[in-house]
Amino acid sequence: MSNTSNAPVESEQASLQLAIAQTDALLKEVNEQMTLGTFDSENKEVLARLVESLGDTRGLVRLRCAETLGEIGKPATPFLLEALANHPNVVVRRAAAKTLTLIADPVTVPNLLHAFLNDEDTVVRGSSVGAMARIGEPSVTSLLEILADSNLPESTKGHAAWALAFIGAEAKEYLYKALDSDSVDVRCAVIGAIAKVAQEEPKADLFEILIKALTDSNVDVRCEAAAVLGNLAYQPAMPNLIELLDYQDGDSRKSAALALMKMSDRAALEPLNNALVKETETGVQNVIKLAISQIEKSLLDQ
Repeated sequence: MSNTSNAPVESEQASLQLAIAQTDALLKEVNEQMTLGTFDSENKEVLARLVESLGDTRGLVRLRCAETLGEIGKPATPFLLEALANHPNVVVRRAAAKTLTLIADPVTVPNLLHAFLNDEDTVVRGSSVGAMARIGEPSVTSLLEILADSNLPESTKGHAAWALAFIGAEAKEYLYKALDSDSVDVRCAVIGAIAKVAQEEPKADLFEILIKALTDSNVDVRCEAAAVLGNLAYQPAMPNLIELLDYQDGDSRKSAALALMKMSDRAALEPLNNALVKETETGVQNVIKLAISQIEKSLLDQ
């Protein structure tokens, strides 16, 4: 009776061991063929088996499968896209998205976009937008459309903004056109992406765009521009940030003070002290005091 009750467990273990052995043999054979230059990238059965092996219970084996498929490249793309869209095993969908990041085939953008917006798994969504970022320029239009869609959640837009910034210089022409967008989310994301480009290519025209954004009609855009200028420690923006200390809304004034604090320039102390005398909001007063104290501390440490 005991043997009978153990039979299903033993059968399951035997099936697992067989699957493991088959996956190991497949990877060994494919990698040997690739080393010798004899691998047939049109062999649909082998490609399908490799993609199915992305669901292996062993993490290192999944990584080897992904790397192998990445080396095979575009011939594997249709099989990975099918798995990304329809595979019932979430582990396979996750691995398929990550493998598509390695291949970075522009034709996959619509499929990756669909997975990013619709898959129920957060890792699949994150990996899909990561693949879009890796693909670069072909993804930019879709990312901007996401940012402009008022029906999408902030978390989705945040991922899209990150991807846009990651693409950076490749997206320059699209970013310039999007500066006049009616969407605040688009303008904020564009400012963040342009700051990334300016970090890579510190050109005056890029910094001028960021400075101009300090006078944007929307407070969020103004604050984003102040934040990136502070992070970049762009000293020529100091007069414009000092002007922002007089803006009507407190958030703009706080952002200006924080940006000036990051620049650690003695010339900012007098305007900050003047702003503190006039300031009526406690929250803004505290930020200005922090900025003053941090600048003074940095000057003492020099």
